[in-house]
Amino acid sequence: MARLRLAAVAATLVLALTGCVSGSPAGGDDDQKQSGDAYSGDVEWWTINLQKNYGPDIQKWIDAYQKEHPKVHINWVDVPGADITTKLLAAIAAGKVPDVVNFTSATTGLFAGSMADLGSLFSQEDVAAYLPNLAEPLVVDGKRIAIPWYNGGTSLAFYNKDLLAKAGFDAAKPPKTYDDALALAKSYHDATGKSATNFMAYSSVVQANGIPLLSEDGKKAAFNTPETLALLEKFKPLFSSGAIAPGSLSENPRDMPQSLENKGIAFNPAAVSSSLLNVEKNAPAVYSSITVGPPVTGADGKFYMPGQQVMGIPAKSDNQAAAAAWLKYVAAPEQQLALCKLVPIYPSSVKALADPFFADITGTTPADQARKILVDTFKQSVDASMGSGNDEQLRQLFDEQVRAFMSGTKSAKQALDDAEKAWNDTLAKGK
Repeated sequence: MARLRLAAVAATLVLALTGCVSGSPAGGDDDQKQSGDAYSGDVEWWTINLQKNYGPDIQKWIDAYQKEHPKVHINWVDVPGADITTKLLAAIAAGKVPDVVNFTSATTGLFAGSMADLGSLFSQEDVAAYLPNLAEPLVVDGKRIAIPWYNGGTSLAFYNKDLLAKAGFDAAKPPKTYDDALALAKSYHDATGKSATNFMAYSSVVQANGIPLLSEDGKKAAFNTPETLALLEKFKPLFSSGAIAPGSLSENPRDMPQSLENKGIAFNPAAVSSSLLNVEKNAPAVYSSITVGPPVTGADGKFYMPGQQVMGIPAKSDNQAAAAAWLKYVAAPEQQLALCKLVPIYPSSVKALADPFFADITGTTPADQARKILVDTFKQSVDASMGSGNDEQLRQLFDEQVRAFMSGTKSAKQALDDAEKAWNDTLAKGK
């Protein structure tokens, strides 16, 4: 069975040869400086959660690079995902930083001021190798703080066509917008008396409706608007009627009592793409009834991905030229493509995405449909990260207030006011 190319949290690396580095070294001892295109010295490289599953493979690639560059020693440090932010902040404060570090786009607000400007180390041609929609958000105040590495793609829509036949669902014309999805939910509920979906107006849905969650300076909440109020109130009648499943208020989306697997709902119009794996594994009969479509969009018509893995060079690195050479080696198109063949992720490289592996998908299974749609939507995707360094907690605070409104303990206005205060208090503490 073909491997599902869907979203995942873990990733690995595949390394091969790459070209020379642009720019010049910044600091360091004489024996560490650039001489032609020969680099020397130690390069400390931090990754996130790779050692356990991919240690031997990665070490082979490191060995291959060091063989090609015998004056360079790669010191690989793998950091647990839960520790990367605090560990990197501590390293920056102590002045003992890695030379190349993998972090997430959700934390760019924390690290932007501590990263080297890659504009002096990467040529325009180098940067053009990456998809603009993924690379451009990594320019902060005119400084390129990182390059994109890999990601899990955008969300997807999953429809149980057998169940939805009772609502006149046409698999060739799935919902395109929030309004379309809510109309289908009502039609299915009217026809069957059953819940149709877990779709709920949480922070990701508000954001995908073109409503900024944070102010431009990242210091205050920006979502408390009439548009957000109207969006929440649009969902409430469908939740109250049961068209939106009661379990949609569950804090953990993985534990919602009504799911596609147990036929408690008939569709999910904007789901994490990896959830298709759960359907295939836990409910093969349901999996065979699933048709896949692009996620529904809000007012701005864009497709959002939860975030992306990026790599940067701390400004206090004393071997930036060698660090840039290693970074390019890791993130070259050939390596990204090889990486994507090992684990269910998507590349940031234009060339890798154009490879037949992604461009020529001809299968007809739900997994094949998912891969094709993810690739089709990829270039129009938007990184949904806010860069606060505390995105997860902020989203939880917002979603908690949505639950209070939907369950009837607060008005929509009070829920938004309380969410705004919680965000502003949290953001103030982070200064």
